Amino acid sequence: MPRFTTVALAAGAALLVRRAVRSRMTSAPLWPLPSLETPVSGYGRGATVPRRVLVTGRAVPAAGVVELRLEGERLPSWEPGAHLDLVLPSGQIRQYSLCGDPAQPDVYRIAARLIAEEQGGRGGSREVHEQLHEGVEIEVRGPRNRFPLVSSPAYVFVAGGIGITPVLPMVRAAEAAGADWRLVYCGRTRASMPYLAHLVRIGGDRVTVVAEDEDGYPDLSFLAQVPAEAQVYCCGPDGLMDAVAAAMPEGRAPRLERFSAVAPADGTPFEVELRRSGRTVAVAADQSVLAAVREEVPGLMYSCTQGFCGTCRQTVLDGEVDHRDELLTDAERADSMLICVSRCAGKKLVLDL
Repeated sequence: MPRFTTVALAAGAALLVRRAVRSRMTSAPLWPLPSLETPVSGYGRGATVPRRVLVTGRAVPAAGVVELRLEGERLPSWEPGAHLDLVLPSGQIRQYSLCGDPAQPDVYRIAARLIAEEQGGRGGSREVHEQLHEGVEIEVRGPRNRFPLVSSPAYVFVAGGIGITPVLPMVRAAEAAGADWRLVYCGRTRASMPYLAHLVRIGGDRVTVVAEDEDGYPDLSFLAQVPAEAQVYCCGPDGLMDAVAAAMPEGRAPRLERFSAVAPADGTPFEVELRRSGRTVAVAADQSVLAAVREEVPGLMYSCTQGFCGTCRQTVLDGEVDHRDELLTDAERADSMLICVSRCAGKKLVLDL
């Protein structure tokens, strides 16, 4: 009997191991190859675990902008500056800042401006506007926060258009904390600026409204005199964020939130071999690996283009990677990379594509 028990236990353990290995393979970020369809890198680290939420409300806080109220069970808490990944009905993944109240449990609010294809839109915002109505269930991942509000006695917020969404909870938090704050809120027209009336009610003359059709471009020269203890936050079009950075005192930089790709910094050209397809592509100094590879593999999946969603993760067979992402662990970086931001530290990379 003892021998039978030992054999049975060993067989049971082997079965559990086989199941665990099979589960690991089918849930691995690169199974099946060649590319990810969803950003599964980091599963088990909370921020990327998928959850189902229900659209329970829609509002129109400005022309061309829709706000969604999303409800679910045991939703993770969040702090001002956090954003969600939305898995849209088409499978596209888009990032939207949370603009509601962090103290409201199991409720998220996001707002999206409709961006037409001729204006550079890739169809995600159109899906949000046309397909996400009350009663629709959708998958989300997150929240993640790359734009946290640090404790400070004073703040200067600069927001442009839909860039107000991460800033709105920050303003509320600064007001609740009794901090000294001011907001410069820019937009093309007052009608296009979401939450404008709400912010003016909160801040009064601490809110400077700059509508381009009335006032032209904002005067940011005051930033050169910002006190050392004041934190400066900016979210909006690239031009506005660049102008804010240029107006800062020497040696100081604002805290920025970008949802568009940034040209590689200190880039040098190199080659990427696509081992399975037998092709080699050249990556220019100002070009991402993703952009270069997609010229040869147009259907390659990607989403955020900034190294934090994991959709574009690929296996590296050879070469030294200059990792510039904000997601992969050291163990994951040993044999993979996010090709939207990371580059080659030498002359050539070999990818399993």
